[in-house]
Amino acid sequence: MNTRILSTRIIYRAAFALLLMSATAIAYANEQPEKRLSITTQGQGIQRGEAGNGVVSHDELEPLVTEGNRTTTPRVAGQQKLSGTAAQSGSFDFWIYDADVDLYGDLDRDGYYAGVDLLFDADTTYAVADVYAVIYLSYEFGPWNEYVTTQDFTIFGASGGDEYVVDTELVSGYPTGDYDILIELFDAYDGTFLASFGPEDSSELSYLPLEDIGRDTPRDTTVVVTQGGGAASWLLLLGVFGVAAMRWRAA
Repeated sequence: MNTRILSTRIIYRAAFALLLMSATAIAYANEQPEKRLSITTQGQGIQRGEAGNGVVSHDELEPLVTEGNRTTTPRVAGQQKLSGTAAQSGSFDFWIYDADVDLYGDLDRDGYYAGVDLLFDADTTYAVADVYAVIYLSYEFGPWNEYVTTQDFTIFGASGGDEYVVDTELVSGYPTGDYDILIELFDAYDGTFLASFGPEDSSELSYLPLEDIGRDTPRDTTVVVTQGGGAASWLLLLGVFGVAAMRWRAA
Protein backbone atom coordinates (compact mmCIF):
# COMPACT_ATOMS: atom_id res chain seq x y z
CA MET A 1 0.00 0.00 0.00
CA ASN A 2 1.38 3.41 -0.92
CA THR A 3 0.70 6.49 1.21
CA ARG A 4 1.33 10.15 0.64
CA ILE A 5 0.73 13.47 2.38
CA LEU A 6 -2.40 15.52 1.84
CA SER A 7 -2.20 17.18 -1.56
CA THR A 8 -3.45 20.62 -2.50
CA ARG A 9 -6.65 19.20 -3.97
CA ILE A 10 -8.36 19.39 -0.56
CA ILE A 11 -7.35 23.03 -0.29
CA TYR A 12 -9.11 23.74 -3.60
CA ARG A 13 -12.34 22.38 -2.14
CA ALA A 14 -11.95 23.86 1.34
CA ALA A 15 -14.97 26.16 1.24
CA PHE A 16 -17.31 23.26 0.51
CA ALA A 17 -15.68 21.11 3.18
CA LEU A 18 -16.16 23.84 5.78
CA LEU A 19 -19.84 24.06 4.95
CA LEU A 20 -20.22 20.33 5.40
CA MET A 21 -18.23 20.33 8.64
CA SER A 22 -20.49 23.00 10.13
CA ALA A 23 -23.44 20.65 9.69
CA THR A 24 -21.39 17.89 11.30
CA ALA A 25 -20.65 20.09 14.33
CA ILE A 26 -24.37 20.56 14.91
CA ALA A 27 -24.91 16.80 14.70
CA TYR A 28 -22.20 16.28 17.34
CA ALA A 29 -23.87 18.86 19.62
CA ASN A 30 -27.24 17.15 19.34
CA GLU A 31 -25.68 13.70 19.70
CA GLN A 32 -27.53 12.56 16.61
CA PRO A 33 -26.23 9.91 14.19
CA GLU A 34 -23.75 11.57 11.89
CA LYS A 35 -24.55 11.63 8.19
CA ARG A 36 -21.63 10.74 5.95
CA LEU A 37 -20.27 13.53 3.80
CA SER A 38 -17.54 13.14 1.18
CA ILE A 39 -16.05 14.66 -1.96
CA THR A 40 -15.19 12.32 -4.84
CA THR A 41 -13.32 12.77 -8.10
CA GLN A 42 -13.69 9.89 -10.55
CA GLY A 43 -13.06 8.88 -14.15
CA GLN A 44 -10.98 6.99 -16.67
CA GLY A 45 -7.70 8.28 -18.02
CA ILE A 46 -7.28 10.89 -15.28
CA GLN A 47 -4.07 11.67 -13.45
CA ARG A 48 -4.14 10.39 -9.89
CA GLY A 49 -3.55 13.11 -7.33
CA GLU A 50 -4.50 15.98 -9.63
CA ALA A 51 -7.25 18.38 -8.52
CA GLY A 52 -9.87 19.21 -11.13
CA ASN A 53 -9.55 16.04 -13.22
CA GLY A 54 -12.54 13.79 -13.70
CA VAL A 55 -16.11 14.19 -12.46
CA VAL A 56 -16.43 15.75 -9.00
CA SER A 57 -19.37 14.97 -6.71
CA HIS A 58 -20.31 16.14 -3.21
CA ASP A 59 -22.09 13.24 -1.54
CA GLU A 60 -24.34 13.07 1.53
CA LEU A 61 -25.17 9.55 2.72
CA GLU A 62 -26.97 7.93 5.61
CA PRO A 63 -25.02 7.37 8.87
CA LEU A 64 -22.44 4.61 8.87
CA VAL A 65 -23.83 1.20 9.83
CA THR A 66 -21.30 -0.49 12.13
CA GLU A 67 -23.15 -3.52 13.51
CA GLY A 68 -24.29 -6.64 11.69
CA ASN A 69 -22.79 -9.03 9.17
CA ARG A 70 -21.38 -8.27 5.75
CA THR A 71 -22.09 -11.49 3.89
CA THR A 72 -23.71 -9.56 1.07
CA THR A 73 -24.51 -6.00 0.00
CA PRO A 74 -27.99 -4.46 -0.30
CA ARG A 75 -27.82 -4.26 -4.10
CA VAL A 76 -26.84 -7.89 -4.61
CA ALA A 77 -29.28 -9.02 -1.93
CA GLY A 78 -32.03 -7.21 -3.83
CA GLN A 79 -31.17 -9.13 -6.99
CA GLN A 80 -31.20 -12.39 -5.03
CA LYS A 81 -34.71 -11.61 -3.80
CA LEU A 82 -35.98 -10.77 -7.28
CA SER A 83 -34.44 -13.82 -8.91
CA GLY A 84 -35.25 -16.20 -6.08
CA THR A 85 -31.74 -17.63 -6.11
CA ALA A 86 -29.79 -18.55 -2.99
CA ALA A 87 -26.57 -17.03 -4.28
CA GLN A 88 -25.48 -14.42 -6.79
CA SER A 89 -22.15 -15.37 -8.33
CA GLY A 90 -22.04 -12.80 -11.11
CA SER A 91 -20.88 -13.46 -14.65
CA PHE A 92 -17.88 -15.49 -15.76
CA ASP A 93 -17.55 -13.01 -18.64
CA PHE A 94 -16.58 -10.14 -16.31
CA TRP A 95 -14.02 -9.77 -13.56
CA ILE A 96 -11.91 -7.17 -11.77
CA TYR A 97 -8.29 -7.92 -12.52
CA ASP A 98 -6.63 -5.79 -9.87
CA ALA A 99 -7.04 -2.79 -7.55
CA ASP A 100 -4.63 -0.35 -5.94
CA VAL A 101 -5.22 2.01 -2.99
CA ASP A 102 -3.25 5.14 -2.15
CA LEU A 103 -4.06 6.82 1.19
CA TYR A 104 -3.33 10.49 1.85
CA GLY A 105 -4.20 13.28 4.27
CA ASP A 106 -3.00 12.70 7.84
CA LEU A 107 -2.76 16.19 9.32
CA ASP A 108 -2.49 15.05 12.94
CA ARG A 109 0.00 12.31 12.01
CA ASP A 110 -1.77 9.60 13.99
CA GLY A 111 -1.51 7.05 11.16
CA TYR A 112 -5.14 7.46 10.02
CA TYR A 113 -5.91 9.07 6.67
CA ALA A 114 -8.83 11.14 5.35
CA GLY A 115 -8.26 10.49 1.62
CA VAL A 116 -8.76 7.27 -0.34
CA ASP A 117 -7.42 7.11 -3.91
CA LEU A 118 -8.69 3.86 -5.46
CA LEU A 119 -7.72 2.57 -8.92
CA PHE A 120 -9.17 -0.66 -10.35
CA ASP A 121 -9.07 -2.52 -13.66
CA ALA A 122 -12.26 -4.26 -14.81
CA ASP A 123 -12.03 -6.79 -17.66
CA THR A 124 -14.38 -8.81 -19.85
CA THR A 125 -14.35 -11.54 -22.47
CA TYR A 126 -16.29 -9.20 -24.78
CA ALA A 127 -14.55 -6.69 -27.03
CA VAL A 128 -16.45 -3.77 -25.49
CA ALA A 129 -18.86 -3.44 -22.59
CA ASP A 130 -20.48 -0.56 -20.65
CA VAL A 131 -20.49 -0.99 -16.88
CA TYR A 132 -20.56 0.92 -13.62
CA ALA A 133 -19.21 0.14 -10.16
CA VAL A 134 -20.55 0.51 -6.63
CA ILE A 135 -17.89 0.86 -3.94
CA TYR A 136 -18.34 0.13 -0.25
CA LEU A 137 -16.52 0.63 3.03
CA SER A 138 -16.75 -1.70 6.02
CA TYR A 139 -15.81 -0.30 9.44
CA GLU A 140 -14.05 -2.77 11.75
CA PHE A 141 -15.47 -5.78 9.83
CA GLY A 142 -19.01 -4.44 10.06
CA PRO A 143 -21.63 -4.28 7.27
CA TRP A 144 -20.82 -2.89 3.85
CA ASN A 145 -21.70 0.81 3.49
CA GLU A 146 -21.97 2.18 -0.03
CA TYR A 147 -19.94 5.35 -0.44
CA VAL A 148 -19.51 5.85 -4.20
CA THR A 149 -21.44 4.86 -7.32
CA THR A 150 -19.36 5.51 -10.42
CA GLN A 151 -20.42 6.96 -13.72
CA ASP A 152 -21.05 4.48 -16.55
CA PHE A 153 -17.75 3.67 -18.24
CA THR A 154 -16.52 1.47 -21.06
CA ILE A 155 -14.12 -1.43 -20.73
CA PHE A 156 -12.28 -3.04 -23.64
CA GLY A 157 -11.66 -6.77 -23.28
CA ALA A 158 -8.72 -7.49 -20.97
CA SER A 159 -6.99 -4.19 -21.71
CA GLY A 160 -5.01 -2.52 -18.95
CA GLY A 161 -5.59 0.90 -20.46
CA ASP A 162 -9.18 1.33 -19.22
CA GLU A 163 -8.49 1.58 -15.49
CA TYR A 164 -10.92 3.63 -13.41
CA VAL A 165 -9.92 6.04 -10.62
CA VAL A 166 -12.12 6.93 -7.63
CA ASP A 167 -10.53 9.50 -5.31
CA THR A 168 -12.57 10.28 -2.19
CA GLU A 169 -12.03 12.73 0.66
CA LEU A 170 -13.94 11.70 3.78
CA VAL A 171 -15.37 14.91 5.25
CA SER A 172 -17.50 13.59 8.13
CA GLY A 173 -19.29 10.52 9.45
CA TYR A 174 -16.32 8.14 9.34
CA PRO A 175 -14.94 7.34 12.81
CA THR A 176 -11.28 6.51 13.30
CA GLY A 177 -10.56 2.84 12.66
CA ASP A 178 -9.68 0.13 10.16
CA TYR A 179 -11.79 -0.16 7.02
CA ASP A 180 -12.12 -2.66 4.17
CA ILE A 181 -13.16 -1.81 0.60
CA LEU A 182 -15.43 -3.82 -1.70
CA ILE A 183 -15.93 -3.09 -5.42
CA GLU A 184 -19.00 -4.46 -7.23
CA LEU A 185 -19.39 -4.26 -11.01
CA PHE A 186 -22.79 -3.94 -12.71
CA ASP A 187 -24.09 -3.91 -16.28
CA ALA A 188 -24.81 -0.31 -17.33
CA TYR A 189 -27.75 -1.47 -19.47
CA ASP A 190 -29.92 -3.35 -16.95
CA GLY A 191 -28.04 -3.17 -13.61
CA THR A 192 -27.21 -6.88 -13.50
CA PHE A 193 -24.49 -7.78 -11.01
CA LEU A 194 -21.35 -8.90 -12.87
CA ALA A 195 -18.36 -9.24 -10.54
CA SER A 196 -16.89 -8.20 -7.21
CA PHE A 197 -13.43 -7.60 -5.76
CA GLY A 198 -12.74 -7.14 -2.08
CA PRO A 199 -10.40 -7.81 0.86
CA GLU A 200 -10.51 -11.56 0.23
CA ASP A 201 -9.10 -10.92 -3.24
CA SER A 202 -6.41 -8.37 -2.40
CA SER A 203 -4.73 -7.15 0.77
CA GLU A 204 -4.75 -3.68 -0.82
CA LEU A 205 -8.43 -3.43 0.11
CA SER A 206 -8.15 -4.52 3.74
CA TYR A 207 -7.26 -2.92 7.09
CA LEU A 208 -7.11 0.62 5.73
CA PRO A 209 -6.54 3.13 8.58
CA LEU A 210 -9.08 5.90 7.92
CA GLU A 211 -10.90 8.77 9.61
CA ASP A 212 -12.81 11.78 8.33
CA ILE A 213 -11.34 15.27 8.03
CA GLY A 214 -13.31 16.41 11.07
CA ARG A 215 -11.41 13.92 13.21
CA ASP A 216 -8.04 14.64 11.59
CA THR A 217 -7.26 17.57 13.91
CA PRO A 218 -3.71 18.70 14.74
CA ARG A 219 -2.80 17.83 18.32
CA ASP A 220 -1.91 21.43 19.14
CA THR A 221 -5.20 22.90 17.83
CA THR A 222 -8.40 23.03 19.87
CA VAL A 223 -11.67 23.84 18.15
CA VAL A 224 -14.82 24.63 20.12
CA VAL A 225 -18.02 24.87 18.08
CA THR A 226 -21.27 25.71 19.85
CA GLN A 227 -24.63 24.59 18.58
CA GLY A 228 -25.62 28.20 18.01
CA GLY A 229 -22.94 28.72 15.36
CA GLY A 230 -22.77 32.33 14.21
CA ALA A 231 -20.00 34.54 12.89
CA ALA A 232 -17.55 33.68 15.68
CA SER A 233 -17.76 29.97 14.93
CA TRP A 234 -17.18 30.57 11.22
CA LEU A 235 -14.19 32.81 11.91
CA LEU A 236 -12.72 30.15 14.16
CA LEU A 237 -13.19 27.46 11.54
CA LEU A 238 -11.62 29.64 8.85
CA GLY A 239 -8.69 30.44 11.12
CA VAL A 240 -8.06 26.76 11.82
CA PHE A 241 -8.28 25.99 8.13
CA GLY A 242 -5.79 28.76 7.37
CA VAL A 243 -3.26 27.21 9.76
CA ALA A 244 -3.90 23.75 8.25
CA ALA A 245 -3.50 25.05 4.70
CA MET A 246 -0.11 26.58 5.53
CA ARG A 247 1.00 23.28 7.03
CA TRP A 248 -0.16 21.33 3.98
CA ARG A 249 1.73 23.67 1.66
CA ALA A 250 4.82 23.55 3.87
CA ALA A 251 4.72 19.75 3.79
